[in-house]
Amino acid sequence: MLPIIYQDEHLIAINKPHGLLVHRSKIANDATEFALQLLRDQIGQHVSPVHRIDRKTGGLLLFAFEKDVEIAMQKQFQEGLVHKKYLAIVRGYTPDQLDIDYPLVKDNGTLQDAFTSFLTLQRAEINVPHGKHATSRYSLVEATPTTGRMHQLRKHFAHIFHPIIGDRKHGCNKQNKFFTEKFDMSTMLLHASALKFNHPITGQSISMEAPVQDEFKRMLQLMEIII
Repeated sequence: MLPIIYQDEHLIAINKPHGLLVHRSKIANDATEFALQLLRDQIGQHVSPVHRIDRKTGGLLLFAFEKDVEIAMQKQFQEGLVHKKYLAIVRGYTPDQLDIDYPLVKDNGTLQDAFTSFLTLQRAEINVPHGKHATSRYSLVEATPTTGRMHQLRKHFAHIFHPIIGDRKHGCNKQNKFFTEKFDMSTMLLHASALKFNHPITGQSISMEAPVQDEFKRMLQLMEIII
């Protein structure tokens, strides 16, 4: 059963598990389960996703029941009217706060503006040597992207040399191997934690939060980080 975080007659939000695709995709022929179909079967109603999060990212995923609501919410996302927050565990000790203003290139070569702010919530140290360092250091960050580019957070944290743990495409291979071999962890430690927007029908301000899932929680406990 998919955890339902919010539901009214127009919208429904789930806490998507890490590793679950939003819908069928030609680039992931190995997948047999999808959030869209699972949710439809679970509630017995047609739904449509109004935004996307990566397959390996867990957390809040919003769906609409009606086409006009779907279009209205997609417009809010496209216009940057939806306030999004993510939690991530990254390599190294990050600054207390940082704004990342770094354009990203689309597959077709087009350059797009991309902006992310983040706060460092906590820092952790594991008593295992890494490279020239006597210990391994990590940070729990809360990231707020104000644009919605593909893999934006993953690319931005890699750009500042604090890649997200478990990110195989943009991350640190040594760290990913370390977490797989040492802790049997293959999840990407990125979680869509909060959404805030104005309801497209009622106009009311809607805020929702999703707790981190078990594997993310296990890594927090291992690092003695309390949230």
